[in-house]
Amino acid sequence: MMISFIIYKAIICLVVFLLSLGVAAYATLWERKFAAFLQDRVGPDKAGPWGLLQPLADGGKMFFKEEIIPNVSNRFLFILGPSLFMLTALMTGTVIPWAKDVNIGGQTYSLQITDINIGVLYLLGVVSIGVYGIMIGGWASNNKYALLGAIRASSQMISYEIAMGISIIALIITAGGTLSIREIIAQQDAGLANVVYQPLGFLIFFVCALAETNRAPFDLPECESELVGGYHTEYSSMKLGLFLFAEYINMFISSAIMAGFYFGGYNFPFAQELYDAMGLQEGSWIISLIGFGAYFTKIFIFICVFMWVRWTLPRFRYDQLMNLGWKTLLPLSLLNLAITVVVEYLRGNIHI
Repeated sequence: MMISFIIYKAIICLVVFLLSLGVAAYATLWERKFAAFLQDRVGPDKAGPWGLLQPLADGGKMFFKEEIIPNVSNRFLFILGPSLFMLTALMTGTVIPWAKDVNIGGQTYSLQITDINIGVLYLLGVVSIGVYGIMIGGWASNNKYALLGAIRASSQMISYEIAMGISIIALIITAGGTLSIREIIAQQDAGLANVVYQPLGFLIFFVCALAETNRAPFDLPECESELVGGYHTEYSSMKLGLFLFAEYINMFISSAIMAGFYFGGYNFPFAQELYDAMGLQEGSWIISLIGFGAYFTKIFIFICVFMWVRWTLPRFRYDQLMNLGWKTLLPLSLLNLAITVVVEYLRGNIHI
């Protein structure tokens, strides 16, 4: 029994790992295609049919480029920075339930690596550690542009984490106080999606997610017109690739979290009616496959919105970025929390 459990968990870990890397790799291609569409261009189409092998060509280029580590840098921390950033990005996918449980041979298998009852806290904790990778990499480069970019990244991520955390507290109150991501998504099966109760919270979370992933218009840490390349100015080869790759994984996980927290994850309208019409029983692998398809469609839509925002809005000035975080989003998140408490008290879900 123990060996089969270890094999099952190893397979789930491998699938989530490959899924994160695969989505991140092809998100780079889709972003270039999407930008080309918005700018009335063709986009990359030389590597394979329709350019589908472009991510492999980019990966090969990163691996075979010359490895450069500045003599004046701290060699150990210089390598640790991108490694830590990539590691934390991959760790965030472990608590996300990707579909409903599957029943095979009388045994129920969860399509989630682990369901810890403090999944939300785990997620926030791991995301907050990711900024240390940027800070360590920027400091270890011994370059003023890299250090300034790292400081920008740290202050930006810490500033927006506060508003994001308060918007999540409001969501947890709406969800009945659970910190399990699995339960938050499962509660939206029969009722309405959480975005109906938390529209302002979702908007705050989305803006904070853009800032947390350093996506435009919040890409101040790598602002090339002011800081050359920002925190990864001195990086080359695959270590630069780790920074860039982790950014796309963060975008994928952020989209998965938003789809799960506010839009029901693998649940969708009239799902039970569809399963009944198809004669499917709870635990069927077809239900899990359909649910995963629905979840992935929502994630794909959010990824497209991330890209649409990047190629539409200009970059903020740094003072505008801080003003938005501290003077707009933080008061709005506190207002949203106060409204949530009053509404849930009137609904009888909070007792004094």
